[in-house]
Amino acid sequence: MIPYGKQDLNASDIKSVLKVLSSDFLTQGPQVPLFEKTISDYCSSEFGIAVNSATSALHIACLALGLQSGDIFWTSTISFVASANCGLYCNAKVDFVDIDPLTYNLCTLELEKKLIRAKKENKLPKIVIPVHIAGQSCNMRKLYSLSQEYGFKIIEDASHAIGGKYFNKPIGSCQYSDITVLSFHPVKVITTGEGGMALTNNEKLASSMRRLRSHGITREKTDMQQMPKNEIWNYQQVELGFNYRMTEIAAALGISQMRRLDDFVCRRHILRKRYDQLLSGLPMTLPHQSSDCYSALHLYPIQIDLQKVNKSHHQIYEELLENGIGVNLHYIPVHRHPYYQKMGFKVGDFPIAENYFNRALTLPLFFRMTFEQQDKVVRVLRKVLI
Repeated sequence: MIPYGKQDLNASDIKSVLKVLSSDFLTQGPQVPLFEKTISDYCSSEFGIAVNSATSALHIACLALGLQSGDIFWTSTISFVASANCGLYCNAKVDFVDIDPLTYNLCTLELEKKLIRAKKENKLPKIVIPVHIAGQSCNMRKLYSLSQEYGFKIIEDASHAIGGKYFNKPIGSCQYSDITVLSFHPVKVITTGEGGMALTNNEKLASSMRRLRSHGITREKTDMQQMPKNEIWNYQQVELGFNYRMTEIAAALGISQMRRLDDFVCRRHILRKRYDQLLSGLPMTLPHQSSDCYSALHLYPIQIDLQKVNKSHHQIYEELLENGIGVNLHYIPVHRHPYYQKMGFKVGDFPIAENYFNRALTLPLFFRMTFEQQDKVVRVLRKVLI
């Protein structure tokens, strides 16, 4: 089976992990701060807060921005459920925005229409979470402009996008957002096993997220409340936090992986261009690449023109799997999941996203993918479709 995504570990990665295993620190040592600096330097942001998953990063980002019961937040319905779940953890109310038919990212035209209506109804969102699908940035300049007009905060869900650029600046710079979240899951561009990071240029937000990832505890005297005399107080819990810390093992792997990030992304671009050539003329829509973006190319999603194919979407998916092609679907619209349907969302609420969902497939794309494997994917896909 050719997988749709796969991590790439080399001898240097393994050596980095083994070095930590032989050290004095498996957690809360020097590797996590070094990893945070490595990522924030690469992304041109001021602060990095490493955690055990991108979901955890999204959660503490929402909390740091003050999301709570009675608030509303919006995100794209084409995403993994974590982009919506994170605000529900804060007891806020979720709503969705339809997607751009070209990029599959949150559509700023739809967002603006929705904001105009929401302002009239006094239901504006406190936070909007755009998702950089497949590694390509959303229209962040427009999003930022709308945030200034309508007063919402922005969390970039860049789980797919480390190594990408927007107007020649690294995704993660937070130029147009309050916080950016990255993922280091094994199928992402780099991996720490599991892991995530929140990036920000705001020192107050960074301090808050550091406390929230570690039980709400601080060791900073300036953050502590009054301490009784003649008692030892070298830390205090000042708010309710979580155990979201990243291990030293994961951070060491991430530092090692970062040395090859640009190579990882470059190889993905070579494979993407080759896919574009090999798939040209087949009954499908190929991924659109915006001129203002350099995508990290985490995914290669296509849309099948089912009117030209005498098979259903499901049949095509099953036949590809049966022939050893590990296709996937990114994503089932969040509002279509049973949990969200119970909230009142229904089929037809976001028609552009649902049209995409009904035709989309993600083809295999990973660093060590060979041209021979890519040829097989195209050969089987051609056989299934024609």
